[in-house]
Amino acid sequence: MTVIYGVVIGILIGLVRGGRLGNLAELRFEWPLLAIAGLAIQVALFSAPVAAVVAQAGPVLYVASTLVVLAVVLRNRRLPGLKLIALGAISNLVAILANGGYMPADPAALALAGLDPTTGYSNSIVTNNAAFAALTDIFAIPGWLPFANVFSIGDVLIGAGIVVAVAAGMAGRPLPAGAGTRPPEAAPEAAPEAAPESPGPVPSGNSPD
Repeated sequence: MTVIYGVVIGILIGLVRGGRLGNLAELRFEWPLLAIAGLAIQVALFSAPVAAVVAQAGPVLYVASTLVVLAVVLRNRRLPGLKLIALGAISNLVAILANGGYMPADPAALALAGLDPTTGYSNSIVTNNAAFAALTDIFAIPGWLPFANVFSIGDVLIGAGIVVAVAAGMAGRPLPAGAGTRPPEAAPEAAPEAAPESPGPVPSGNSPD
């Protein structure tokens, strides 16, 4: 799972750079519940019981949930790494739509990951003749590593975006120079000095008799 590896690597990079996990809670991420709902649907589609229930509706649900997650990512594209994640999601979506709502998995990649090509998942098909083959699951995390699975170039982009997003989020946003400090209070303006009174008429040099 490139997502899990992306999170772990992002946290490690963030810690090395002096970041804090607590800073991630301060990120302003919009539509979080919508993203959670979309991801939850995708996770459910990977389970055999759910796949059996949804049957032919599986591809439609998978594409719809992917579009929901992509919409949330695009909504938050101002955050570091989110544009990379969006690019990866679009790459995967192109492959899925071109192959009838399924993500093709290369048999050799499945074998390297130690997965049984005959079982598969509700959103996957095993084929050697996939459309846009370069965008499909042609890579694999070997079976001797944790979370062994097959993945695509889109998953690589998503994982890289997650690394950037987590590391940058842990670092926080530096305040502008002088921000966070109280500006010095201005000294009260001095009252204007009163104008000197004009002298009275100056007597002439001759004294009166």
